[in-house]
Amino acid sequence: MTGADPLVGRVLDGRYRIESRVARGGMATVYVARDVRLDRVIAIKVMHPALAADEDFVARFIDEAKTAAALSHPNVVAVYDQRTDGEHAFLVMEYVPGRTLRELLNERGRLGPRAALEIMQPVLAALGAAHRAALVHRDVKPENVLIAEDGTVKVADFGLARAESASKLTKTGLIIGTVGYLAPEQVLSGKADVRSDVYAAGVMLYELLTGHLPHRADTALAVAYKHVNEVVPAPSGEVPGLPRRVDELVTDATSHDPGRRPQDAGQYLAEVADVAAGLPRDLDRRVEEAAHRETSVLETPAPPAAGQAAGRTAEFGAGRTAVLDPSAAGPPPGALGDGGYGQPRTRTDRAIGVLTGRYVLVALGAVAAVILGWALWYQTSGQYDHVPEKIIGMKVEAARSKLKHGGLDVQVAEPVFDDRVRKGEVARSDPPPGARVAKGRTVTLTPSRGRTPRDVPDVQGKSLDEARGILRDKGFTIGRTSTSVSQTVAKDRVISTDPAAGDKVSPDEPVSVVLSSGMSMPDLVGANGESAANQLRSLGLDVKVDRRKAEGKPPNTVISQDPAQGTGVSRGDKVTLVVSKRECLVDAGPFQFGCDDGGGKQEVPVPNMTGRDVDDAKAALKDSGFNVNVTGFGGDTVRFQSPSGGQAPRGSTITLVRGP
Repeated sequence: MTGADPLVGRVLDGRYRIESRVARGGMATVYVARDVRLDRVIAIKVMHPALAADEDFVARFIDEAKTAAALSHPNVVAVYDQRTDGEHAFLVMEYVPGRTLRELLNERGRLGPRAALEIMQPVLAALGAAHRAALVHRDVKPENVLIAEDGTVKVADFGLARAESASKLTKTGLIIGTVGYLAPEQVLSGKADVRSDVYAAGVMLYELLTGHLPHRADTALAVAYKHVNEVVPAPSGEVPGLPRRVDELVTDATSHDPGRRPQDAGQYLAEVADVAAGLPRDLDRRVEEAAHRETSVLETPAPPAAGQAAGRTAEFGAGRTAVLDPSAAGPPPGALGDGGYGQPRTRTDRAIGVLTGRYVLVALGAVAAVILGWALWYQTSGQYDHVPEKIIGMKVEAARSKLKHGGLDVQVAEPVFDDRVRKGEVARSDPPPGARVAKGRTVTLTPSRGRTPRDVPDVQGKSLDEARGILRDKGFTIGRTSTSVSQTVAKDRVISTDPAAGDKVSPDEPVSVVLSSGMSMPDLVGANGESAANQLRSLGLDVKVDRRKAEGKPPNTVISQDPAQGTGVSRGDKVTLVVSKRECLVDAGPFQFGCDDGGGKQEVPVPNMTGRDVDDAKAALKDSGFNVNVTGFGGDTVRFQSPSGGQAPRGSTITLVRGP
């Protein structure tokens, strides 16, 4: 069968390889799988696709899985993870090799009292841990009790039962299999608390002791009716030899009044452990022997003497037979008439009587069914409202209006982050969608704050398209874009984001992006021409200097610039500086003398003194308006001069190097 299962052989979520199918239930299918990352065997419970398509159901499934995962106890099947892979929602759980308590019951029929109480104690320990964590199992039954190969007893499906009961009870398979363990208050109101788990545990103890459920009928509705209207009998009525204290463990836990039951599984565990400690070691053997004697067929007595009425046997119970006293058997069938006056009944009389009796029974049954149906409808639906199924994902105000229109009060809780529901919509409700509530009850709506916050990625220096792709991969979207000048970030590249890179924000919040409009052209008008040109070249700009005469402008200063101040520019852009031309006393093309350098000083020719006497050269240069610096050793002749010609500003220094 597993070979035909499409999931067998697949790897879910890139991590869990499905190896074989274990079981299929009304809500999910259980598989044995391997965690390829940790290399361990685990169990995978995959929700049926029909249920996975119900967003409300999946949301409750996830919430309950989180609660169950937080429950840590040696007698509880651990929940490791909850994931989705496409249409498959699944739980990752501890794998317990062995069998279920149901399989053990099917094999042995029933258990002795000591064996039954030994199994009940770890079951109640697991339920007690759940009850201390304010978690109600809601589906206590032998199918959810696992017995490992080493004998360890573990309880499974914590949380899933709650998600299951919160869903539509009309779905096939969700209630039929567990109706035999439902407490009366669950049938009447749909409400369950820790004492409902105690009731189910008491029913399960009865089943372990007797081999069958206390209330049995042809339909689930009839079983539910018995839970409400009939008490669970003492198991000793079915199994002779059971001690009275074992009977009391069953009858106390299954009281119709929840206040008379043990108030949680921890209290019930203490009572069970106390009774178990006082049982004789050979009690199971003695009970089995008593049951064997009770189920043996007695020897057939000798035929009765002549004229004595023949004895009759009658079956009662399960497989038990007894010989009735012939003297107490009464006349044989048909010996008396209809009125008991000794008149024989004809075949027609008997036929009419049978038909009449059948019609009366059918009529009474129909009336009883109508009355029972109405009573159950009123108790389970007629006096209740329902939280609408589709409020998750609605705008809060729309959901509030819908609930109030249905006669329910509404309050709104603090918003929470939710990865499935958009900001401002209803993320959850208490009671959950679809739950029955008393008329006029308050429903609490919890809005979504948006998806769970995560780090904003760093996109500085990226183009707008690159930034948009990186943000999208992280779940974010780009909101407003603006530009700003930058001396360090190239034009059309991202300078910064708001929120900033590394900040934790919900992906529902758009990220604003600031793009560089390039470098800002500085204001260079009035600056020294050479200094301005060098400043722009250091920024990677292509500078052109255009010298022009300008009346009234200081020489060698920037008259104008293109682009203008504040304009965005990028490396390689062309920039033109218009610089005022120097004024010279003699201006004949390449021959310029007495030029103003823009600082108010004239440039004058530098005479070449190489080869002349040092003292004479020094005197001549000073007469021309220069300062003189003489270096070198030995000799009185100028061997080198710097500068040795051309022009230099008056007052600048000329260096002479003497030599032999």
